[in-house]
Amino acid sequence: MSKHHTPLFRRDFTLVVIGQIISLFGNAILRFALPLYLLRQTGSPALFGAVGAAAFIPAVLCAPIGGVVADRVNKRNIMVLLDLSTAAFILAFSLLLDRVPLIPLMVSCLMLLYGVAGAYQPSVQASIPLLAEPDQLTSANAVINMVGTLSGLLGPVIGGVLFGAFGIRPILWVSIGCFFLSAVMELFIRIPHHPREAAGSVLSIVRRDLGESWRFVRRERPVFLSVMLVLALFNLVLSAALVVGIPVAVVQVLGMSDSRLGLTQGALGLGGLFGGVLTAFLGKRLPLRRGNFVLLAASLTSAGMGAALLPGVPPGLGWWGVTVMSFAVMVLSTMLVVVLSAAVQGQTPPELLGKVMAFIMAVSNCAAPLGQAVYGALFESCPAWAVLLGAAVAAAMTAVYSGRVFQELAAA
Repeated sequence: MSKHHTPLFRRDFTLVVIGQIISLFGNAILRFALPLYLLRQTGSPALFGAVGAAAFIPAVLCAPIGGVVADRVNKRNIMVLLDLSTAAFILAFSLLLDRVPLIPLMVSCLMLLYGVAGAYQPSVQASIPLLAEPDQLTSANAVINMVGTLSGLLGPVIGGVLFGAFGIRPILWVSIGCFFLSAVMELFIRIPHHPREAAGSVLSIVRRDLGESWRFVRRERPVFLSVMLVLALFNLVLSAALVVGIPVAVVQVLGMSDSRLGLTQGALGLGGLFGGVLTAFLGKRLPLRRGNFVLLAASLTSAGMGAALLPGVPPGLGWWGVTVMSFAVMVLSTMLVVVLSAAVQGQTPPELLGKVMAFIMAVSNCAAPLGQAVYGALFESCPAWAVLLGAAVAAAMTAVYSGRVFQELAAA
């Protein structure tokens, strides 16, 4: 059989997909329930944004380290260890809840959760080229992305029902079971691994490997730096606004229930799923050089959310507007992320892939904590519709700037 006709869903890739479904579902219900629990208990958007910002910092810091480890350690073992560690973290959180002050406990738990996620994803990203053929990279990335968004769809919907009916504790126990089951599933994955010589201390290895990835990006693919800048700006002005703004808009501005918030965040997952299916179907026919138009369209969704929150708009209609725009922004974002990931993977040597992907993730996400903290304060002091309309304008300006960057990446 020719290489072109080799099936994508072979044994090991399928096991990675199943393990991701289970693990990311547990992650999704936690990321929905824990911040909502904090917002319900405190009623403060500023505190909500500040805690989210603090929690995101370990994800940024751990991603480069995860990339170094992913290129030197068996990727399957990394996935198993991190899933088991997450199960242990959440078990400890459930035992300490109501026994220690909420805010320090929530910050600690979310920081650990995001830090593990930051270290985990480089192993998944770096394993894709080892389990799929070169001409299958776009489809393989789309599948992995669809897994994440499917979990993001089901997690908030189920989490909203559970949280509204039973509170936080059933969600904690379900997530513990998900992480443990995922770890067991991942034990049976076979990912090709060629150990590299590790000379020196752990810190020296990390410093040397990150320096190697930086030199590759700076000398061989300087366009990656521009891509990181565009993504960082977009995370700062739009993604952070939606992460903080959607729960504030639905729960506080519109006065909707936890299950309604779950449905809205489920729409984010449904949009990601649809975007992933669409990307997998279109494959290489998606024009990377036109990526700035996708970013511009995504910025318009923030304007749509702001319009849905204008004074005089009925709460029910406003909720539908926010929910539909949540779906639309994830369709667009997913398509862009999948195509960008495939482009980077196709232009990076396999021995550097984990580090380079982690480096890009870390730099592009570094603006998110600042954005979440700023938007938390803005949503507390300004009308939500004005904040979202302002975010739309800033995001549109970023999209206009990015046109040259996408053309350079497509030509590389």
